[in-house]
Amino acid sequence: MSTSTPEAVKKLLENMQTDLRSLSMECKKKFPPVKEAAESGIVKIKTIAARNTDILASLKENSSEVVQPFLMGCGTKEPKITQLCLAAVQRLMTHEVVSEAAAGNIINMLWQLMENGLEELKLLQTVLVLLTTNTVVHDEILSKAIVLCFRLHFTKDNITNNTAAATVRQVVTVVFERMVAEDERFKGIVEQPTPVQGNTNRRSVSTLRPSAKDAYMLFQDLCQLVNADAPYWLVGMTEMTRTFGLELLESVLNDFPGVFLQHQEFSFLLKERVCPLVIKLFSPNIKFRQGSSSAASPAPVEKPYFPICMRLLRVVSVLIKHFYSLLVTECEIFLSLLVKFLDGEKPQWLRAVAVESVHRLCVQPHLLRSFCQSYDMKQHSTKVFRDIVNALGSFIQSLFIVPNTGNPAATNAPAGGSGSGAQAAAQGGPGAGGQGGSLITQAAFEYRGTWIPLMTVSVQGSAKATYLEMLDKVEPPSIPEGYAMSVAFSALLDLVRGITSMIERELAKEEEEVAVRREANPDQNAQAEPEAHLVWEEMVSACWCGLLAALSLLLDASTDETATESILKAELTMASLCGRLGLVTPRDAFITAICKASLPPHYALTVLSSNATNLNNKAYSIQGQTVQIISPSSESHQQVVAVGQPLTVQPQGTVVLTAKNIQCMRTLLNLAHCHGAVLGTSWQLVLATLQHLVWILGLKPGVGGALKPGRAVEGPSTVLTTAVMTDLPFISNILSRLFESSQYLDDVSLHHLINALCSLSLEAMEMAYGTNKEPSLFAVAKLLETGLVNMDRIEILWRPLTGHLLEVCQHPNARMREWGAEAVTALIKAGLAYKHNPPLAQNQRLQLLLLNPLKELSNVLHADIRQKQLESVLQILQSQGDSLGPGWPLVLGVIGAIRNDQGESLIRTAFQCLQLVVTDFLPTMPCMCLQIVVDVASSFGLQNQELNISLTSIGLLWNISDYFFQRGEAITQDLEREEAALQKQAREKGEPLNRPFHPAPPFDCLWLCLYAKLGQLCVDPRPAVRKSAGQTMFSTIAAHGTLLQQSTWHIVVWKVLFHLLDCVRKSSTTADKEKIESGGGNILIHHSRDTAEKQWAETWVLTLAGVARIFNTRRYLLQQLGDFFKAWEVLLDHIQSAALSKNNEVSLAALKSFQEILQIGTPVKDSAMPTEALALAVMGVPPVLIDPLSASGPGRHLLRSDSMLERLTRYNGAELQAPPQGEESALEDAALWWSAWNTWYRTGTDSTRPPSGGTGTDRPSFVPSQPFLTALVQIVPALYQHIETGFSMEDLRKLGVILHGAVSIPISSDASPFILPSYTEAVLTSLQEAVLTALDVLQKAICVGPESLQVMYPAIFEQLLLFVEFSCKPPQYGKLETKHVANAKYNQAEWVALNYVPFAERSLEVVVDQYHKTACHKAVINEKVLQNIIKTLRMPLGLKYACPSESTWKLAVSSLLKVLSIGLPVARQHASSGMFETMWPELANAFEDFLFTKSTPPDNVSIQEFQKNEAIDVEVVQLISTEILPFANFIPKDFVGQIMTMLNKGSIHSQSSSFTEAEIDVRMREEFSKVCFETLLQFSFSNKVSTPQEGYISRMALSVLLKRSQDVLRRYVDDERLSGRCPLPRQQVTEIIFVLKAISTLMDSLKKTQPENVDGTTWAQVIALYPTLVECITCSSSEVSSALKEALGPFKDFMQPPVSRVQNGES
Repeated sequence: MSTSTPEAVKKLLENMQTDLRSLSMECKKKFPPVKEAAESGIVKIKTIAARNTDILASLKENSSEVVQPFLMGCGTKEPKITQLCLAAVQRLMTHEVVSEAAAGNIINMLWQLMENGLEELKLLQTVLVLLTTNTVVHDEILSKAIVLCFRLHFTKDNITNNTAAATVRQVVTVVFERMVAEDERFKGIVEQPTPVQGNTNRRSVSTLRPSAKDAYMLFQDLCQLVNADAPYWLVGMTEMTRTFGLELLESVLNDFPGVFLQHQEFSFLLKERVCPLVIKLFSPNIKFRQGSSSAASPAPVEKPYFPICMRLLRVVSVLIKHFYSLLVTECEIFLSLLVKFLDGEKPQWLRAVAVESVHRLCVQPHLLRSFCQSYDMKQHSTKVFRDIVNALGSFIQSLFIVPNTGNPAATNAPAGGSGSGAQAAAQGGPGAGGQGGSLITQAAFEYRGTWIPLMTVSVQGSAKATYLEMLDKVEPPSIPEGYAMSVAFSALLDLVRGITSMIERELAKEEEEVAVRREANPDQNAQAEPEAHLVWEEMVSACWCGLLAALSLLLDASTDETATESILKAELTMASLCGRLGLVTPRDAFITAICKASLPPHYALTVLSSNATNLNNKAYSIQGQTVQIISPSSESHQQVVAVGQPLTVQPQGTVVLTAKNIQCMRTLLNLAHCHGAVLGTSWQLVLATLQHLVWILGLKPGVGGALKPGRAVEGPSTVLTTAVMTDLPFISNILSRLFESSQYLDDVSLHHLINALCSLSLEAMEMAYGTNKEPSLFAVAKLLETGLVNMDRIEILWRPLTGHLLEVCQHPNARMREWGAEAVTALIKAGLAYKHNPPLAQNQRLQLLLLNPLKELSNVLHADIRQKQLESVLQILQSQGDSLGPGWPLVLGVIGAIRNDQGESLIRTAFQCLQLVVTDFLPTMPCMCLQIVVDVASSFGLQNQELNISLTSIGLLWNISDYFFQRGEAITQDLEREEAALQKQAREKGEPLNRPFHPAPPFDCLWLCLYAKLGQLCVDPRPAVRKSAGQTMFSTIAAHGTLLQQSTWHIVVWKVLFHLLDCVRKSSTTADKEKIESGGGNILIHHSRDTAEKQWAETWVLTLAGVARIFNTRRYLLQQLGDFFKAWEVLLDHIQSAALSKNNEVSLAALKSFQEILQIGTPVKDSAMPTEALALAVMGVPPVLIDPLSASGPGRHLLRSDSMLERLTRYNGAELQAPPQGEESALEDAALWWSAWNTWYRTGTDSTRPPSGGTGTDRPSFVPSQPFLTALVQIVPALYQHIETGFSMEDLRKLGVILHGAVSIPISSDASPFILPSYTEAVLTSLQEAVLTALDVLQKAICVGPESLQVMYPAIFEQLLLFVEFSCKPPQYGKLETKHVANAKYNQAEWVALNYVPFAERSLEVVVDQYHKTACHKAVINEKVLQNIIKTLRMPLGLKYACPSESTWKLAVSSLLKVLSIGLPVARQHASSGMFETMWPELANAFEDFLFTKSTPPDNVSIQEFQKNEAIDVEVVQLISTEILPFANFIPKDFVGQIMTMLNKGSIHSQSSSFTEAEIDVRMREEFSKVCFETLLQFSFSNKVSTPQEGYISRMALSVLLKRSQDVLRRYVDDERLSGRCPLPRQQVTEIIFVLKAISTLMDSLKKTQPENVDGTTWAQVIALYPTLVECITCSSSEVSSALKEALGPFKDFMQPPVSRVQNGES
């Protein structure tokens, strides 16, 4: 409740009156003056209350009077009264109604009381109330009040002392608070301060305001008092302690720093008084050495005094904290002292309080920064900041190294007396700690046997001191073991935490500002101010060595997880800070420390050791002390959690990982994860360490590069506790996250990371050389992971990444390789699948970049890598095939990079890819790639590992060609666009365009490539491939050739087809004739394919047939190429060489091809000509050859010279003019056909020429087969149609030679059963048929041809007649012995002659038939064809029964009869011309040879047969009687004579002795004789005798006959007589009977004949017979008798001479 409200005032007045009354009551008896004063006081109060409205003010004015009674009361020294009075005075004070004067009085009164030692506590209370409620007390009064309190502090009473001490503190505070308030009041008023002169007069405070002045005087005197000097202002002080003075100084400095900073006077006091004082008071501590004997020193050294020392340190802390800026130099001294106090030789308590003080500094990073700026960065200054840190470090080290002398027991027993237990727990390792946690281990540090417990000393970030606060202790306290260590440890951590967080905050702020500035003006490159950076860098540089030394040691010694965690965090933050500031060495040093701690002790890891040596070589001096970086102690008792194999080249024992190692590993992961951006080159350290840890823990990479706990590799050497087992997934997860977070790194950091991984990987590769041990795949796996998460900027890291992985792929260690390939392919697949911006389709460069490593893999020789590569190609095709675009050449290159030595499975995989491409992706790829597809497909055809793939790839080529055909237009457009672009480029570079088959249009080039590749496959060593390729090639040309330009056909013909033919011909002729044993496995090879030569033969056949077919079907197109004639010649040459090859299959096929090209219809003339050619023709320009290839096929181009025309004119036998335009092609055609004829002729000549040389025993090298010869001959009709116009006699002769040769060739015995008809069948072989057909065609052509042709008739007859002769005289083939088929057992004879009889007979029929048609022809007559026919027939006719076949002579006879029936009339017609002169003797001889043959009929001829044969003889005689004798006058006389003689000979038949009796009448050819005789007689008495000559012949013939009859009869009669009873031989009987019959026939004839026709002599001869006949009557034979009867009978007609005769005789 406020003191100024009316109620309060009223209450005050009442209370005062009550107090006064009480006073008057108390003093009534003893102290009347007091009583009176009290009463007058009551009156006074009442008066004031009554008169004044502002009662309080007036009270204050009159306060001296109002207070007076109470002061008097105090003067009584009566306790009761004094208490009452003091209470009353206090009430007045609280209502602020005491004036300055009154206050002075009150103080004086209190002073008296103090001197009397009364109511001491009340006094203090009253002073306090007086000074705190108002500000009326100043100057001397104030000083007096203060002194009063000080005096009370030194009484005998403890309570009073303490209360007084508190009051003094409060009063001091009040004095300064007043000053602060005063300053506040005058804040706005700017005063002109009087310049301070060299302030020698200490009391000169004239410049200060009142309250300030009081404060100044007070502070100055406090300094005096502490310094044991007399005070200036606090008069009346009797005693004072330093400790109290120091406490007061500290509190003022601590509570009112502003005062000293704002007022120069106070600053002056600080500098001039406080600092020297402190330094002076410190001196005993500085000089003192613990344990040094003072006896030796001349003067005894003052011992350090704990209370003062501790208070001094507190003051120093405050000075440094608040006034550092004022006292730079002084602070340097203080700090140096502080550092000294940490020295090992100082007392333990001193070191403890010093550490506490240092700790206080450590929690003030800004202060530390100031130190650094003020000292470390100045040139000639102590490096204070560095020294502080180093001192801390060496302090910590000293605790481990120097045994604790102050407390010897402490080394053995930890605090709390639980020594053995705690130690056992610490040392017992996993065993002790693992017993259900019953023993709780105390946190501690342990190093080389020194065990120091760790206490919780303060909350992190605040320096709560223990010993600095022990203000009540006089004796130095005993410091518990571990306390100093704990404080130093906290100090270190706070130092690190403070510095790093401060610098990082500032860095962040600065970056923000820079960013803002950049936004404001983006053009200027905003930079941070360098000064700040310099400070930060200096701070870090100054402290890192000490920190690192201390932290490493602590880390090694720590046995407590939390402590370890803190140490690691400190190292981590330092590393990160160094990284951010770009301080490489310290960064690497901290990282190395963490890395080392992660690995087992003494683990050899080169990266780390090299770094550590750098550090060890630097010794950091702290004023003469060196800080060593202590090497880790190996025997620290840590819990072992894992045992594994070290990652080394040589297998070694196992290594042990402790829980602490794992903890460090986590920190390392954390570092890399959160601070990857600042790691730079130290990625190498981090990753190397992680790699080793991962290896020891047995983590192995899985899909995508993440590490998974692997199975125990190579034996059970890896042992993990359950604790670690549960940690492993977590570790592997962090590891993955670590690399995932690489996506947040900037490009440079990312490159550092990649480089580090690459060099790690190189090391791993080095180690894996030459061993089959499992390699470390950490780096490869992580490269993969890093690549996968940085897909969005893959370009910047792709080259180093894949470049390295490609090296890995070539590593000899399979596992390493496998992972390299896995990584590369996974990256490529991911890269292609990633949604880039812009998309890959628009970023060709990136796409090619991504695909390039895939291509590079093709250079790796290891099959497993290639397998992986191809599998990934397959996957890429399946997933990204549609969007590959410009990447196609690369992908196809990879598929096509197969080689034969790569094994089947690789080739199979690659081929799968190709199949996928051809089936699905041809439409999506750029047309430029189609040629590559063709190349690749053909390379699969050419590989020799897997035949099926070769064959299938040929199928693919067929599919590709189909695709070209269907999409022709689109492809053409695309290619032409591309071509234009390329040509433009080439022009710009000034180079020619380099492309296969260049001048041809691009689409045609695509086809040409396809054909060229198929052409290569057509000469593959494997027959199946050749066959398939050949079929495909010719099919595609046939099916799609129409798409090609005309000029391209030129290339197809010369470069593809003829080239192929050349190659095939060459290979066939050089092929091996060795027999190939049955193919692999159970495949049997047919005997027709069991040598390479036979297999090549098949290819030759196919190829030739294919080319011929193309020439046939595309003839019209090819003819416009200009050099068609030359091509035709080349083709014919090939056909000829094939036909003449020594292989039946090839030669026969060649002829088939020949036949095929001859069936080409002559192309339709103008109507079908392309318009251009037509136009040219109209203009009178011949379609001359366009010259696309300067040197196409063999030789020069054929220019259309006159040579062709000359040749035609030669054939046509007349000079032709050059043909008009329309006939040009006809002439060219003719030239082609004549060329074909010449080829045929050469082929025929060569193949039918009989072998020269030795006897028949030598087997000829080669004899053409029948089918070949047949085919050869069958060509003639087709060919002849085209050349008939120019066919000459000479050509016919050539033809004849070949036909004759062909027919003469025998058959090899093993083929004969298939070709020969059985001997009994009269069948022609196909060859013979063909020969006859050929001649028939000729003959027909001649028949309808012009007169000029008909001169060839005789030649044809001549040819046929030659064949007819074969019937009796088979032809010879060279000197070859042939056996007749009838008597040849097939296996004995080498060669079998054919049965030529049917052929000869058919030829004869043809002759007859032909003669029938042409007998009257001039040429036939002139060339004496008839004579030749007869001459030829003489042979079979003469042989008759001796002919090889009976049918022959019979046919010969019938033919002769037919021919003569036609020819004789013609001969008679031309009798005068003498053309037939020579024929007649021939004919006579022929008749003679036939009718009176020398050969005897075979014994086994039946009677019927004989009669039939006789009938034939009779027919001949009848022909003579009908066709010859009637025209005797046109026939030469000699001939008629010969005929008559013959008839005569025939009519009187001498018997043949060989007949049996029974057959004699038949065998005698009686019928024949009879006809002969009749004919003879008929012509004898014919009245048609036109010439005497003919009559003479008849008469001569008759007289001969009669004479013979007479002889026979006579001989018979004589013989009959002689024989007596014996019968005559049968022949003679037969003969006589025949004669008698002849006589009777003659008589009949005479009877019928006109008498005048019979010559007189004939009559005489007839009549002369009569007696002889009569003589025969006596014969005994009844047969003769009956015949005689018949003969004698007719004589009765001559019994009376006819009248005319008699008359003549008479007259």
